[in-house]
Amino acid sequence: MYVLKHGIKKNPEKRWALPDRIFFGYGACHILAGTFLEHPPLAGFHAERIIPAEGFSGNHIYVTNGIIAFDYHGYSSRQRLLEHHRRGWSSHSTGWHCLIEKVDFDLLDTAELNQRKMLGPDQYLYDTVSRARRFLQRMDHAQAAARALGIATAGG
Repeated sequence: MYVLKHGIKKNPEKRWALPDRIFFGYGACHILAGTFLEHPPLAGFHAERIIPAEGFSGNHIYVTNGIIAFDYHGYSSRQRLLEHHRRGWSSHSTGWHCLIEKVDFDLLDTAELNQRKMLGPDQYLYDTVSRARRFLQRMDHAQAAARALGIATAGG
């Protein structure tokens, strides 16, 4: 699990300079999920949110069809994504646990996001939605999802 150096998330220039996977994995996952859902490359996906218990860090938003999931890592089984996230945060914080909720708000609406202590797309240094679109356009979604589905249905 990658841990950002102290102060990067509060510095717009340093945050923007992060590689895409780190940028979308550590603070802008909701923008990636919202952009995915704005023009879904695959049908049947919705967003889910990992909400850590009181006093813990580790909020994360990803999209899923219930079997496979997509986030900054790409496609994987939903179960594998959740286990990876739990294992990573548990290794840093003893007793870490969370709730999983279906997202019922607009992931690209600044007011909705700010109510949940997340930045809106217009609150980053540059255009995060365009950055997310470019990130999404670099992959073959059908092929990557099929590979993740094959692993998920094989028990992985």
